[in-house]
Amino acid sequence: MPCSAVTLSLATITGIIATALLAIAFSTDNWLYTEVKRAQIQQYASKHAEQSHLVEQMNMKYYYFTRTQGLFRICYPKERPPTVETYLSPVETHCMNIDYFIPDEENQTRGFSDDAMTRLHMGRSVIALFMVAFLAIFSAFWTGVVGCWRRSAGNITATAILMLFACLLSAGGMGLWHGVEYYEKEKIVGEEYYQQWSNVLKDNSLISYDWSYVVAWVGVGWSLVSAILFSAAAICLRGERMREEAMNMQYLMPVYPQKQQYAYAGYPAPAAYPGPYYHGSQYGPYNY
Repeated sequence: MPCSAVTLSLATITGIIATALLAIAFSTDNWLYTEVKRAQIQQYASKHAEQSHLVEQMNMKYYYFTRTQGLFRICYPKERPPTVETYLSPVETHCMNIDYFIPDEENQTRGFSDDAMTRLHMGRSVIALFMVAFLAIFSAFWTGVVGCWRRSAGNITATAILMLFACLLSAGGMGLWHGVEYYEKEKIVGEEYYQQWSNVLKDNSLISYDWSYVVAWVGVGWSLVSAILFSAAAICLRGERMREEAMNMQYLMPVYPQKQQYAYAGYPAPAAYPGPYYHGSQYGPYNY
C-alpha cells in the first residue's frame, strides 16, 4: 500500500478526532470546578457568633455554591443560589450566562477597572480564536477532499497548513483562557473574585481544572498531529508522482537502431568503406 494512502487515512482520522474534541470542549461547561464545602462553613458560623453574617451570604451569593465554569456559562450541579436567575442547559444543569457585554449598548463597562477590562478583552478573544480555528478546520476539510480526489500534493499541503493554523489558534485561545483565570484570581478586585473572598470561604473551597479543559488541550495536540500527518502525506504524494513520471519517461524515450553489417545470401558483403569502385587500375602504366 502506498505511504500516501496510509498517512492520508491517519491524518483524516486524527483531524476528525481533533475537531470533535475541540467542539466538545468549546460547548461544555466543565473547564473549572469550584467545590464549596457549605456544611463546614455553616459549622464554623454556628460556633462563632461574630460570623453570623456568613449564613446570610451563603444563601445570597453565588460564589458560596459549588459550581462549574465554561466559556459561556456557570452551572450549579448541586444546590443553586436563589438570588441568581438560572436556566436548564442542554445537559439538564441549572446555569447562568457569562456576560461578555457584546454589544455593550448601555455602556455598562464604563466603570470597569483596567484589570477588569483586560480580563474582559481576553475572554472575548478566547471565543474569537476558537471560532477562527473552527473556520480553519472547515476550510481544511474542503482542501483535503479535493486533495484526496485529485491526489494533489498542493491541496494536501494547504490542508496541513490550515490544520496547523487551527492548532495555533486553539492553543492561543487556551493561553488567553489561562490569562483570564489569572486575572480573576490574582488581579481583579471585587467581592465575587478570589482576592476578596473571606478566609473561611478560601479555606473551604477547592478550585481545580475539569474534564472540558483536559479535552481542549488533547484536541490541540491531536490537531498538531493531524497537521504533521498531512504534511507527510503531501511528501509521499510528491515522491510517488516523481516515480510515476520517471517510469513514464522510460516508455516515451525513442529507440534508435544500431549500425550493423548485414550479410546478403549469395552476394559478397558490402565493403567497409564507401565507393566509388572501378574495374582495373585507374593509375600507372598498365593502361592498354
